[in-house]
Amino acid sequence: MPALQPQPEIMTLEQYEAFPEDARIEIFEGVAYDMAGPSESHQTISTELTTILNTYIRQKNGSCRVFHAPFDVKLNDRPLTIVQPDLMVICDRDKLDGKRCNGAPDFIIEIVSPGNASDDYIRKLYYYKNYGVREYWIVDPRRKIVTVNYFEGDIVSVQYSFDSIIKVNIYKDLYIDFSDIAELLNN
Repeated sequence: MPALQPQPEIMTLEQYEAFPEDARIEIFEGVAYDMAGPSESHQTISTELTTILNTYIRQKNGSCRVFHAPFDVKLNDRPLTIVQPDLMVICDRDKLDGKRCNGAPDFIIEIVSPGNASDDYIRKLYYYKNYGVREYWIVDPRRKIVTVNYFEGDIVSVQYSFDSIIKVNIYKDLYIDFSDIAELLNN
């Protein structure tokens, strides 16, 4: 008979909220996972994408809001699943309660950190698709690839290089020229 492995404690929302505000953790099915700190290229990409998305929404007088990490997204209560996407667009303001987004954002972008690539490509892809995120981008600065996962319609997953112009599928006329961002990374 195999030895029983100790089971991790299943975290509650109250326990999660007791962590210091600057704690860098995410909760999947009640289990806490440490998050890697962002690199310089990570921060550059995040800042540029936040600016592009926010500018577009404001110019269109859109009702969606752009948020960047650290900002909690509670995907599930039991077992508790809370993530902190690098960037997100939330169009249903009823999901916002002043502390977090309760439910799936419409659009999420994760920027891959060297130590946690499987989190973005496997674990978060699974959760984001199954909890109702409409579109999920994985930006990989090391490989210079953007993987677009569009969960509505026929498109499932398409990879682009950093010299591509990429359509944001949740909007009919938003395209991001990634070569502009890549140029900043090379300077």
